[in-house]
Amino acid sequence: MLDFSITFVITIINIAILFFILRALLFKPVTKFMAERAQRVKNTIEQAEKEKITAQRLLEQYKKQLNNAEKEADSIIRSAREQAELEREQILANSKIEAGRILNAAQAKLEADRLAAMTLFKTEAAALVLSAAGRLLKRELAGPEQQRFAAEVLDNLVQDTQHQEKR
Repeated sequence: MLDFSITFVITIINIAILFFILRALLFKPVTKFMAERAQRVKNTIEQAEKEKITAQRLLEQYKKQLNNAEKEADSIIRSAREQAELEREQILANSKIEAGRILNAAQAKLEADRLAAMTLFKTEAAALVLSAAGRLLKRELAGPEQQRFAAEVLDNLVQDTQHQEKR
């Protein structure tokens, strides 16, 4: 059978005392340390989740801002292109008006010069015709009737020349 001696009882008492001492000195602090560590890990995980949610919100906000900036840039570019097109059309219209004005002025000056040259030609031609007629007739044609006659001849000659140029 089993023999329980005093050593056995003292060993049991030593084990019990050791258990209570280790429990007070080692198990409780280790358990407390492990619980605190588990709580810190849990808090860190919760904080990381919160920061992840915050980061996702910020990312969404940045994406929205980027989209808004791109839309605004597109709008600015479109507006600038429209403005440039309007300015181009305005410049072209002004250029056409200015070119027309210059052309009209040049045509008016040309017509005035032509009329002045024609008047000078008539005057000089009338003088030449009167001089030639006077030499043919051996007398001077200076009266108003002879000058009127010479002007009519020259007008007919000019009209015939203009009529031939138009053909």
